[in-house]
Amino acid sequence: MIIHLRIWRQEDRTSKGRLVDYTVNEASEHMSFLELLDVLNEQLLQSGDEPVEFDSDCREGICGSCGLMVAGIAHGPQKRTAVCQLHMRSFNDGDTITVEPFRAKAFPIIRDLVVDRSAFDRIIEAHGYVSVTTGSAPDANAIPIPKETVDDAMDYAACIGCGACVAACPNGSASLFTAAKISHLGLLPQGQVEASQRVISMVDQMDAEGFGDCSNYAECEAVCPKGISIQGIARMRRAYMKGVLSA
Repeated sequence: MIIHLRIWRQEDRTSKGRLVDYTVNEASEHMSFLELLDVLNEQLLQSGDEPVEFDSDCREGICGSCGLMVAGIAHGPQKRTAVCQLHMRSFNDGDTITVEPFRAKAFPIIRDLVVDRSAFDRIIEAHGYVSVTTGSAPDANAIPIPKETVDDAMDYAACIGCGACVAACPNGSASLFTAAKISHLGLLPQGQVEASQRVISMVDQMDAEGFGDCSNYAECEAVCPKGISIQGIARMRRAYMKGVLSA
């Protein structure tokens, strides 16, 4: 396959960026999209040019570090797939693909396709955990929990914090990410002790980071590689209002 790429190049967060055209002449339909970028970088190094900076780690759709805009879509055109698991068989020979970083006020560009997503870390640090003493792990059946509740909690816990929801949202909202982290803890007994404190702290930190508000466009759910539902946002809003009124 011959693949033409238009890639965003930017020296640092203060420099002016631009789209630069490249061609990979020996792409394979079996390559992942990140492997395609690896091949491109080998070409650039051989010609004495600077390689394209991009984030990756596990390359198994687990770590969430590989977020990119591919052909104008967060993580690319394949549903429920992180860009590291997006394969070139999703494209055609001769295609021109535009590759850009996630764009949001709270995700400043570091270099090329790499953005600073530490705002997510600060939301978690605000109270995305259980701090009360719970003792050693109980037996699996010691605390009866309805299966539907456990399933919901696990669905929200699947969030990998990639930031696609923010990049896809017209408002640059982190509501889906924050709601997922709040829901997967708050649905289970161990997390309910601090539920009100958690939702207030995390939502307030989300707002302080400069993320926009949710307008129910549902673009976040559409691009989420784990298919997390926006129902969690409604749950978060209810919990936040209840927490504020009872404080």
